[in-house]
Amino acid sequence: MKESLAGKLIVASPKLTDPNFARTVVLICTHDENGAFGLVLNRPLMEARVGEHLPAWVEHVAEPPVVFQGGPVETTVGLGLGYSSSPFVMPGWTTVLGNVGLVDLSKPPGTDGDSELERARVFAGYSGWAGGQLEGELNEDAWFVLPLQEGDPFTEAPEALWREVLRRQGGKLAFFAFLPEDPSQN
Repeated sequence: MKESLAGKLIVASPKLTDPNFARTVVLICTHDENGAFGLVLNRPLMEARVGEHLPAWVEHVAEPPVVFQGGPVETTVGLGLGYSSSPFVMPGWTTVLGNVGLVDLSKPPGTDGDSELERARVFAGYSGWAGGQLEGELNEDAWFVLPLQEGDPFTEAPEALWREVLRRQGGKLAFFAFLPEDPSQN
């Protein structure tokens, strides 16, 4: 492992055709020699409203107020990602990058002094890689490693995030944003 990718985005390259990750944007939350853990930011489950599962979180959840598919691992486990202008005073907060961090969904927001939470996302499942596995995928050019903008996890247009992240890079990466999902349909 050269350097930790925690706090960065990995964006699926057009080479990545695995249906679990094709055209995904994954926020890497932790990464070390033992592996990596991340959340897919652009797979909303429109039929799974947050209010039906975690009603106390509804007022904090960014639009659309639905649960997101965080990845193919442990899809029955709920995980929270939040934005706070004062994250370091929040119990149950684990910083990912800057003001973005993992939040404890077991306590309703506003308890234990965590009223500084401004936005949140709820995820079912996560994306995980064993030690060296993500590095192998990077060596195969399956992913682009790109900087996170703090608004990315909370965009109101998550389905457009893959294209948007690539487009803002400019150059060759911006070109990929305009590729059709299925080139054989041209």
